[in-house]
Amino acid sequence: MADTTQQTAEPQKDERIREMSAMRKALIRPELGAICGAILVFMFFIGIASDSGMFSAEGVINWGTVSAQFAIIAVGACLLMIAGEFDLSVGSMIGFSGIIIALMSVQWGFPLWFSILTAFALALAIGALNGYLVIKTGLPSFIVTLAFLYILRGLTIFIAIATTRKTIIGGVKDVAEGDPVAWLFGGKVFSGLFVWLADLGLVGKFVAGPKAGLPVVEGIPMLMIWAALLIVFGHLLLTRTRFGNWIFASGGDAQAARYVGVPVNRVKILMFMFSAFCATIFATCQVMEFGSAAADRGLLKEFEAIISVVIGGALLTGGYGSVIGAALGALIFGVVQQGLFFAGVESSLFRVFLGVILLLAVILNTYIRRMITGER
Repeated sequence: MADTTQQTAEPQKDERIREMSAMRKALIRPELGAICGAILVFMFFIGIASDSGMFSAEGVINWGTVSAQFAIIAVGACLLMIAGEFDLSVGSMIGFSGIIIALMSVQWGFPLWFSILTAFALALAIGALNGYLVIKTGLPSFIVTLAFLYILRGLTIFIAIATTRKTIIGGVKDVAEGDPVAWLFGGKVFSGLFVWLADLGLVGKFVAGPKAGLPVVEGIPMLMIWAALLIVFGHLLLTRTRFGNWIFASGGDAQAARYVGVPVNRVKILMFMFSAFCATIFATCQVMEFGSAAADRGLLKEFEAIISVVIGGALLTGGYGSVIGAALGALIFGVVQQGLFFAGVESSLFRVFLGVILLLAVILNTYIRRMITGER
């Protein structure tokens, strides 16, 4: 009699499912090049500028503030690039928003808070228009936003000259006194902490003048707080929400994303608006810091934002990138720019240094991704 015992075969593993080691996951992270670049940059400046005050509390606030400026616009550029688009009007938006704030508050007498809200509203509207034109015309965002780069810059200069006969509008600090919103963009936090650190001798004090006895670092600028909040928000949005998946899908394969129900058009328009929002935060903080607005501010900032994002591991083709990587790219920017000053190196070498870092970061990201994934 034949054996009727049933033998159960082991289930075959689906070839499409491959386990990935922790090391492999780490190596294909988009931030890898930026992490390596940041480590090398810090090691370099510790070697040549450690005794220059660069890593004192005052020095850290110095290059930290510059890095925060880059980070604010890099977060917006990062999310937009992951969604598969570019915004070359960021620098012009910075100048435009600043002039609107100064013009309305100083020249026309509107409350500063209302002037700031108006600047944000106009920026969001222009960002939405950028996105709408890209979607409806089918033109590359590079072309559409390049046009707005010139439109906004020319309009900003025209408005400033037509109303004040000059391109720099001052007096913002005077109208900012007592304004409830001014502190959010121009104030400082943790002032008491630095007074305590100064009493302990960990932070230097002014020895002469009206600030004698006070710490040389008055607090952490709100610019740095805004940068930190935007980085956290952008990272959580991208990695912890369904909308973040939509951003990746819109930049990776927009048509396939539409087939599965992703509102690609809405995602892209919102990302253009967010990019304009970040530019206006930068502009407002800058106006509060200097107490003035200039029509030529923000020049080339769009390229600096894109470079920060690319150093952070994002692909120019979209669908791949990291807000943390973009923040590290911005940090490299700030450290290199101010580090060369502390080291007494000719400042014109800043862009040479930055270009080398950009090239090395992109090569490293590309090589490691191909090595791990088997791409050719």
